[in-house]
Amino acid sequence: MRRFSSTIAARAISHCVASAQADSLTLSHSDSLPSAPLELVRLPPLMERTTGSPDVTIGLIDGPVVATHSDLPQERVRDIAREGGGVCTRPESAACLHGTFVAGILCARRGSSAPAICPDCTLLVRPIFREMTTARAAELPTATPGELARAILDCLEAGARVLNVSAAIVRPMGRTERDLQDALDQSARRGVIVIAAAGNQGIIGGTDITSHPWVIPVVAYDLQGRPMNYTNIGGSIGRRGLGAPGDRITSLGATGQPLTLDGTSAAAPFVTGTVALLWSEFRDATAAAVKFAVTRAAIPRRQSVVPPLLDAGVACQMMHSMARS
Repeated sequence: MRRFSSTIAARAISHCVASAQADSLTLSHSDSLPSAPLELVRLPPLMERTTGSPDVTIGLIDGPVVATHSDLPQERVRDIAREGGGVCTRPESAACLHGTFVAGILCARRGSSAPAICPDCTLLVRPIFREMTTARAAELPTATPGELARAILDCLEAGARVLNVSAAIVRPMGRTERDLQDALDQSARRGVIVIAAAGNQGIIGGTDITSHPWVIPVVAYDLQGRPMNYTNIGGSIGRRGLGAPGDRITSLGATGQPLTLDGTSAAAPFVTGTVALLWSEFRDATAAAVKFAVTRAAIPRRQSVVPPLLDAGVACQMMHSMARS
């Protein structure tokens, strides 16, 4: 299992002072079955029905990815970064570790060490975190809200149908805050579902991402179905968000060995992958229908700052009911 420097042993990507940060992932030792996170949110039956469809495109707004990883289907991974910056050049960097880990949860080959939720979907890699020489705390990957907004627009132009954002806005700045809101508004108008990690600062409240009405914020749950104590919660997160496995998740490591991590960044792609599989199975469904099925499957009425746990099985049943009506 990949180990970081002593400064990052507790947090793979920790709280940063920049405007947008890689949502924290905590290094942990895995003593759980690889299938446990999938079973927690009842994903295996849906995964048995479909491996995803190439025309369901996922925009991965994160770090760069080791596209040549033997457990990633290279024909399904597209670099849409400007100047070809979507491919890792420094696999040991925090940005590359983060991006490759999340990519594995979504699109690794079935039978690999990763959850591999939707390997036949197309992954559009659009990094917002720059690679550094090492994963030292002073070199944690960061980006501004303006850079995040541009990444969203690039994914929309490339044909993404769902976006996975593992970044938390902690210090919005002037005009770039408005640019980000405009990009999220455009995602809504185009029917592109946005899933975003809620963040790992253990605070109550929302950000410009998690408070947007079109975004599905995701908090981390442990493998016993309990919210993890470091996950951010809040009114908008509780009303529109979901919980997903963020405890001892094993996925692809950028340097070759599997990596086991905790965090809301690990949780978000479980929701993204579920959306992608539902859209692969129900090709004619609207974005509003898929979003409704995923967010309302667990509990129809919400009165808590903590969102309910994703239930892929009930979401699939709801999609069947809507398709028949």
